Amino acid sequence: MKIGANTVTIARCCAAGLIAATFTIGTPCFAQDVVKIGLIVPLTGPFTATGKQLIAGARLYMQLKGDTVAGKKIELVIKDDTGSAEMTKRLAQELVVNDKVSFLAGFGLTPGALATAPIATEAKIPEVVMMAATSVITERSSYIVRTSFSVPQTTVPLATWAAANGIKKVVTVVSDYAPGIDVETAFKQRFEALGGQVVTSLRAPLANPDFAPFLQRVSEIKPDALLAFVPAGVGPTFMRQFVERGLDKSGIKFIAEGSMTEDDIINQIGDAGLGVITSHHYSAAHDSPENKAFVAEFKKANGGMRPNMMATQSYDGMHMIYEAMKKTNGSTNGEALVNAMKGLSWMSPRGPVTVDPETREIIQNIYIRKVERVGGELYNVEFTTIPNFKDPSKLKK
Repeated sequence: MKIGANTVTIARCCAAGLIAATFTIGTPCFAQDVVKIGLIVPLTGPFTATGKQLIAGARLYMQLKGDTVAGKKIELVIKDDTGSAEMTKRLAQELVVNDKVSFLAGFGLTPGALATAPIATEAKIPEVVMMAATSVITERSSYIVRTSFSVPQTTVPLATWAAANGIKKVVTVVSDYAPGIDVETAFKQRFEALGGQVVTSLRAPLANPDFAPFLQRVSEIKPDALLAFVPAGVGPTFMRQFVERGLDKSGIKFIAEGSMTEDDIINQIGDAGLGVITSHHYSAAHDSPENKAFVAEFKKANGGMRPNMMATQSYDGMHMIYEAMKKTNGSTNGEALVNAMKGLSWMSPRGPVTVDPETREIIQNIYIRKVERVGGELYNVEFTTIPNFKDPSKLKK
C-alpha cells in the first residue's frame, strides 16, 4: 500500500480565527473526500528510533484495516521534527494552514506535545499524543487525547510492588528532565506512603552518558534497590555501567520504569539486563492472541524489527482515530471527534484499553516484568498484572 498517493484535497472555506497572530485557519463547510493526519515525529537526531516505531505502527494499522473509513480516504502526512519543540510547533502550524489536516498526531517528546497544545486548541483539531508521557500534557488542551501513558501510571505500580517485596531503602537515579523528575516524584510519593524510604535522589544531566559518578554513590550508600530512569537510547549504557562496577553482584536490586528495557533495544543490553524488574503497559512477549498477531504482522512489514510500546501506541492511536470517524459518520469537526474518542474501549495488543472520558488518558493494564532469555532473545516477561489502572496523577482528591 502506498500511503498518501493520488489524493485530492478539497479546499476549506469557513474562517475560524488566528493562531499566534500569524495565520488564519479554516474549518470545512462540507465533507472532505480526503482526511489528512499530520504525523509529527523525530526521524533525525538522537530519537530517530522513536519516530521509526511510531510511523511503523501507524502504517501497519492502515495496511491491515485499509485507508478508507466512514467513506473518507485517510492520508498520513509525515513530518520530521528532529526532536526539537520549536520545529514541532512550526510543523504543526504548517500542517494546519497549508496541508489542512484534520488531526495532529505523533509527538515523540513532551516539549513538542506541549508546544502544539495551543495550536490544537485554536484550530479545534484533535491532538493525538502517541508517545510523550509527562503527566501534565492532557491538561494543556481539551483537544489532546493520549494513547500512550503517563509516567506516574507506569511508576506507581512499581513502587507498590517494591514495598510489598522486601525492599525498604531505595536510591533513585534519573535523567534531569520532565519524565525523569516525574518518575522520581511518583515513585518516592508512593513508596514512602507505604513505609519505604528513598535515601537519596540523584539527577544525571540529560546529555551525559557517563553514569559512573552516580553509580559510585549508589555503591557507597548500599540501598536495597536502585530505581533508574534514563531515555531508552541510553538505557544499555546505564545497565552496562551498573554491571561493570559490580553492582549486579552487590545484592542491590535493579528496578526501573519500563522504558529502560524497551523491546527494540533490550537485546543490545545483553546479559547486563537479565533479572531487571520493570513496570510498563506493553511487552512484545505479552501473551495474547491480539499481540501475537500484531508482533508477527509488524515484523513481516518491517524487516524483522520487533515492535515496542511506541509502535503499539501509534497503532492504537490510528484505531482511535478510525473509530471516532465512524462515530461522527466522517465529520471532521474537532469537538465532535474528541467527544467520540472519550469512552472508547477496545482490545489492544497491550491488553484491554479505554479512553477515560474525564481525563482523555488511557486506562490500561500495567505489568510488572522481569528481563529473561526466551528462545535465545531477551524479553520483558510479565509476571504480575495491575488491571485497568488509571493515571494516578489525575485521580480526584
